Amino acid sequence: MRGDQLARQWQLIQHLAKSRAGIGLDELARELDCVKRTVYRDLDALMYAGFPVKSEKRDGRAFYSFLDSYRLGDVPFTPDELLALAFSEDLLRVLEGTVFHDSIASALAKIRAGLGPELTNYLSRMTDTFRVIPGPHKRYAQFADTIRMLNDAVLSQQTVAMKYRTGRSGAESERGLDPYRVWYRSGGLYVIGHDHQSGEIRTFAIDRIVEIEATDKSFEVAPSFDFDTFVSSAFGVISETPVAVRIRFDSDWKNHVMEHTWHPSQKIAELPDGDLELTMEVGGTTEVRNWVMSFGAGAEVIEPSELRADVITELERVTARYSPS
Repeated sequence: MRGDQLARQWQLIQHLAKSRAGIGLDELARELDCVKRTVYRDLDALMYAGFPVKSEKRDGRAFYSFLDSYRLGDVPFTPDELLALAFSEDLLRVLEGTVFHDSIASALAKIRAGLGPELTNYLSRMTDTFRVIPGPHKRYAQFADTIRMLNDAVLSQQTVAMKYRTGRSGAESERGLDPYRVWYRSGGLYVIGHDHQSGEIRTFAIDRIVEIEATDKSFEVAPSFDFDTFVSSAFGVISETPVAVRIRFDSDWKNHVMEHTWHPSQKIAELPDGDLELTMEVGGTTEVRNWVMSFGAGAEVIEPSELRADVITELERVTARYSPS
C-alpha cells in the first residue's frame, strides 16, 4: 500500500543517514523486512526525489549511504508521527483561524523549517497519502477570541460573563458561566459548564455567544462532574435522561447502519426478513428524531412511543408544507 511504501522509504532514509560508512543491500532488506528488489526500487525513488544517495563497491558488494556533505537534520519523529501530525492538520481544518488549527499548523511549519528541501518534498508526498475532506461544519475564524478566552477560563477556573443567543427563538440573555470543558462534536464547538442562571450544568454553542468577558471570580469544578459520563448518554450534544430507543431499518440500509457506530450503547440485530433493529440508551430525543428522519422511509421508530409520535407529527408538518394547497 502507498502508506507502507512511504513508511518503508522513510526508514531507509534513516538507515542511510546514520551509516556514514555505508550499509549493504542484504542488511537493508533485513532491516526493512522486504526483498532486495524492493530496496532497489526505493533507492531509485529516493534518488529521483533528490536525495544524494551514493554507492560504493567493497569486496564485490555494494554499500549505500548519503554523500558526506549531506545532513538529515534534527527530526525527532517517526514516519507515523509525522503522518499523524499532518493528518491532524486536515482534521482541524474545520477550525481554521482558531487556536486549535493554528497551533498544529505552527508546529508543522517549525518541523518543515528544520528539514532540507529533499525531506520537505518527501513530507509533502507523505501528507498526500492521507487526506481529510471536512463535511458540513460551522465557521469559527471569527470566534477565535471567544475560543481563546474560554480556553483560558477553563485552565484558570475563572467565571466568564456572556450574552448568549438561543437557537430556536434567537432571544438573547446575559448569564455567568463556569466553563468546565470546550468540546467539539459533529461539526460544532461547544462549552460545557455550570450556568449561573439555571443553576445547572449546561451545554452552549460557541458560535451563539454574542459577547463574552472574563471576570475576577474563580470557581471549583463540581466534584460530581465527569465529562465522559455527562456526554456518554447524549446522542448528539444535548444531555438528557437516557431512554430506551428501538429503530427498525429497511434492508436497503443494512450495510450503512452496520458500518457505523452511532452510539456507545448501540446493539444491532438482523431480523428474519433482512431488516435491522437498532437499540440504544440515549438522551436528547430531538436529535434522534432528526437523525431518524434523515433515512426517509427507510427507518421506523418502534419505541419509545413519545419519540414515535414526535416523528409522526413532524412528518405531518412536512406533508402539509408540500401539499398543493
